[in-house]
Amino acid sequence: MRLEYGAMARRKAARPKRGAKTFSLHWGSGVIAEEATIATPYHCPTIQLLEFTDGEAAGSYEIRFCHYDHHGRFQRSPLIVDAADLPRLGVALKRTPRLRKLLARLLA
Repeated sequence: MRLEYGAMARRKAARPKRGAKTFSLHWGSGVIAEEATIATPYHCPTIQLLEFTDGEAAGSYEIRFCHYDHHGRFQRSPLIVDAADLPRLGVALKRTPRLRKLLARLLA
């Protein structure tokens, strides 16, 4: 039998929806609320809206610029997007209203 203390016990109350993508960082964890991604010959550039449900960042949102390999594995390296792929990434962002609203603040 495994006992759960502190944050482990509290985390059970903030379970993500079944099938939701989750993430965990040093300052909190949560669900990927929205995601825009495209496939290129080299990788899958992705922009994500992270919704924190646990930890010191609980209740906040952050934007992650990342990429996955063609097998769906998260890659821990900088996101590089070819300028020719930006229009397709823009189309993918049209399906992410909250993420688009936050990104618009970059240009304000």
